Amino acid sequence: MHQAPRKEHESRQDMKTFLTARTAHLLSIWFALAAVSAVAQVVEKKTLTLQGAERTIAAAKSEAQRLQAPGGVIAVVDDGGNLMALERLDGTFSAGANISIGKARTAVMFKKPTRFFEELINSSGKGRTVRTALENFTPLIGGIPITVDGQIVGGVGVSGAASADQDEKLAIAGSNAFASGTSAATSDPPEAVSYFERSRVDDAFAKGSVLLDGSEGRNYMVHASRREKPGKSEIHLKDADVIYVLQGTATFVTGGEAVDTKVAGPDELRGTSIRNGQTRQIAKGDVIVVPHGVPHQFVEVTNPFLYYVVKVR
Repeated sequence: MHQAPRKEHESRQDMKTFLTARTAHLLSIWFALAAVSAVAQVVEKKTLTLQGAERTIAAAKSEAQRLQAPGGVIAVVDDGGNLMALERLDGTFSAGANISIGKARTAVMFKKPTRFFEELINSSGKGRTVRTALENFTPLIGGIPITVDGQIVGGVGVSGAASADQDEKLAIAGSNAFASGTSAATSDPPEAVSYFERSRVDDAFAKGSVLLDGSEGRNYMVHASRREKPGKSEIHLKDADVIYVLQGTATFVTGGEAVDTKVAGPDELRGTSIRNGQTRQIAKGDVIVVPHGVPHQFVEVTNPFLYYVVKVR
């Protein structure tokens, strides 16, 4: 007599289990669809970093040297038109900075080279009213968008070279710093190999001298350095030092705070000592890398202490 109620109860339990599983399945589908919808509404965006902006300027400067440009100001902005980096070459007129920034911003705002606007304004009067209708609008040749994988990530503007066309060539070279698949015909020729025979290297170490300087657009130098006594604390504002010890030992202090610093030359500070730095004993075969901006000092050295220094900017 009690079999029927138990079967009915089991049937209800089976139905409840089925509905729970069905609901969970439907919810999982709903969440998956919601996730797909959310992804569809968000686009992955590339961003120009400070290193990228400096790379753009370096490419434009290299082109300026190749073309022997008499001057120029190179400005790089992000995709919102905000200034990220600017470098002024020697011999450039004072207004070049503002003009180059304006060109870079215009190229970004309108997503096209500024040549388009100057030619439009100068073509039979067409577009002249546009110039007066917009703020922060610099319709002058020399502004180029920076594009990476089809996305505009910033802009580069150049002013103060030999001509408007040369401004544009420098800006194009800067924007092409991220281009892939550039043919050898449109790129700079490879740098010549530098070779120093043993006698020349020995002579350099005998007096401590520079084997390779930073001329001709190089972002590195090689020094054959020699020390016979301790030196002052140093801070290189732009150069990182890669040090390889060839002979002797030294007590080398890095980090901390340089005391009584004074300007010792372009992009270099020197002081009397270092406070709260890290002390190391370095010897033949050791390599130590000192990033730019880090105080460092030789406080004890054997005579002579010989070491290669590769300076990278």
